[in-house]
Amino acid sequence: MQFEHLGARPRIHPDAVIAPTAVISGDVVIGADCQVLHGAVITAEGGAITLGENVIVMENALIRATSTNPVHIGDHVLVGPMASVSGATVGDEVFLATGTRIFNGARIGARSEVRINAVVHLRTELPEDAVVPIGWVAVGEPLQILSPDRHDEIWAAQRELDFPGYVFGLDRSTPDLMVQLTERYGRSLARHADDRRAD
Repeated sequence: MQFEHLGARPRIHPDAVIAPTAVISGDVVIGADCQVLHGAVITAEGGAITLGENVIVMENALIRATSTNPVHIGDHVLVGPMASVSGATVGDEVFLATGTRIFNGARIGARSEVRINAVVHLRTELPEDAVVPIGWVAVGEPLQILSPDRHDEIWAAQRELDFPGYVFGLDRSTPDLMVQLTERYGRSLARHADDRRAD
């Protein structure tokens, strides 16, 4: 299913194959020989999404751009089932395994592997040929790749990245943070009320 969102329609190369239950919304460009499988969602929420050539987006994966953070995925990339890429840049020949989470402003270097259920956090840059092990977290500047049992170290780096400030423009110390966050984000997402089917 394809949708026009904010006046932009998906542009899909004729050699790409899109499953009938995939959702492609807004300013999305999908290159030659891409495969987008059942249940995948590729949604441009105010920022553009570009998939290069020979990209495979597997079942129930989510790729989301924002007005602040567009998405670019290079050539020969595999985005595994239930993986999530939000506002990030992914180089060529990258493997994002099942359940990986790539957050806003992240940059994944060419030929990197982010293995099952691993995370590349907000504004974190992986160099070329990097590996994030199964379930581990890549976070911060300078880059740290930490096992999930090292929560205090992950949180120390993550706190400096300021997720609510960077993604939502809100100060973490706001007493009613979640009230403001959900109301602001909800208003932004409500723009989908004007979407039109484009296929």
